[in-house]
Amino acid sequence: MDKLDLYKCNICGNIIEVIINGGGELVCCGQPMKKIEPQYHEQAIEEKHVPIFIKNENEEAEIRVGEVLHPMTNEHYIQFIQVISHNKNISKIKFLYPNEEPKFNLNSIDNYDYAREFCNLHGLWEGKNND
Repeated sequence: MDKLDLYKCNICGNIIEVIINGGGELVCCGQPMKKIEPQYHEQAIEEKHVPIFIKNENEEAEIRVGEVLHPMTNEHYIQFIQVISHNKNISKIKFLYPNEEPKFNLNSIDNYDYAREFCNLHGLWEGKNND
């Protein structure tokens, strides 16, 4: 178990993030929680699930989910977008809801090496900052 790992309860659906690893086992609803492994761009349905880093001419930045923006309906939507630095010392998260655009605006993306997003139907996806 490492800092910023995500775990999910297969019974109630709770998702937790490890802030400081104190050892032990994560348990919810009387059962061990399962670590959520990110999916990457080589896998199916990538065009609308991979977080993409975008920097405009004013050096403003955003993370958007998908080359074609991910749907944001009540049945199928992105629950959060998170950006993380290489050494995991910096992390920012934006929670999203149906009918919002799956974008996270930032002043800069220079400090962030990767982003991840969680789709309520297709799970955790990760994309790298290639800047």
